[in-house]
Amino acid sequence: MPRKLLLVLIVAALLVGVGYSYWPKIKAMVTGGNENAAIASSNGRIEAVEIDIASKTAGRLQEVYVREGDYVAAGEKLAKMDTASLAAQLREAQAQLRSAEIGIETANSQVTQRQAEKEAAEATVAQQEATLEGAEKRLTRSQTLQERGTGSVQQYDDDKAAYEGAKAALAAAKAKVAAADAALGYARSGVVKAEAQVDAMRATVERIKTDLDDSTLTSPRMGRVQYRIAEPGEVVNAGSAILNLVDLSDVYMTFFLPTLQAGRVALGAEARIVLDAAPQYVIPATISYVADVAQFTPKTVETVEERQKLMFRIKAQIPAELLKEHIRYVKTGLPGMAYVKTDGSADWPDDLKVNVPKKGAPEPEPGGALTGAE
Repeated sequence: MPRKLLLVLIVAALLVGVGYSYWPKIKAMVTGGNENAAIASSNGRIEAVEIDIASKTAGRLQEVYVREGDYVAAGEKLAKMDTASLAAQLREAQAQLRSAEIGIETANSQVTQRQAEKEAAEATVAQQEATLEGAEKRLTRSQTLQERGTGSVQQYDDDKAAYEGAKAALAAAKAKVAAADAALGYARSGVVKAEAQVDAMRATVERIKTDLDDSTLTSPRMGRVQYRIAEPGEVVNAGSAILNLVDLSDVYMTFFLPTLQAGRVALGAEARIVLDAAPQYVIPATISYVADVAQFTPKTVETVEERQKLMFRIKAQIPAELLKEHIRYVKTGLPGMAYVKTDGSADWPDDLKVNVPKKGAPEPEPGGALTGAE
């Protein structure tokens, strides 16, 4: 056999041997470290929703009840603003409310008085109508007697003057009724105005009480204090953040997958998380988000090979019930690996089956927590 051919066969045999010995590592690089081709994997970090606890109104920060790292429950008091100015405004508004309520009583008294005046004017009208009716009858009799020659002219003139006087008195009485009716309407409008003032002052009192309630800042949900941004005694603007919380009921791992794998990941698909800080545990998760656009791309995308380099952001959500059971060990920022089924019918391998501390069992030692060490 020629020496050159023998040398080629020896080199080929060496390459085959080296390739065979390194095949598991090469396969891990191709499949993401999992022998099951229906499972995609990528590295990521634990993240959570962050919440800024801010002051609704401008003022001086009076007290902060928590420190960085403290765990807080929903509704727990976190900080308090100085309320001296609001308390003074409340007392002023309450005094104005009492004055407005007295105004309603005064306005109602005015209505009662104007109603009585109108009734008196109407009685006067009735009296003047009766007087006019009597004067009209006497004038008719005097006129008849004068025409017959049995009555005096003087009597006729007196009866006629009395009739005209009664007529004028009736007109004046009716005018008084109209004036009394207008005064009554004005008094009733005063009641409406007084009632509106009371409603306005009650609204002012309620608004100030709401501001007082909002001066005590409470936690909107269960979480951990991440940053203490302001300190007691500082003057803050409306909307200024006092504390920053991490919502420990909304924790997930963000990772990236290339086009071919991301395109086969469905929302709600099963996922698993293995953290570097706790490699002995496999945490269950669910895919809650798949980006609809690539997060980073090559400069030019022209070939199939280049399109496969597109990377899409994906979130694997950890169940809230599991987080609640191990709330003291939940920590964001920890790195690890995320695994997700790209084929719903595939089975998880033994090393990726769920393995978390049982409820009620002793918690892991620091350095081996569910999502990080204390």
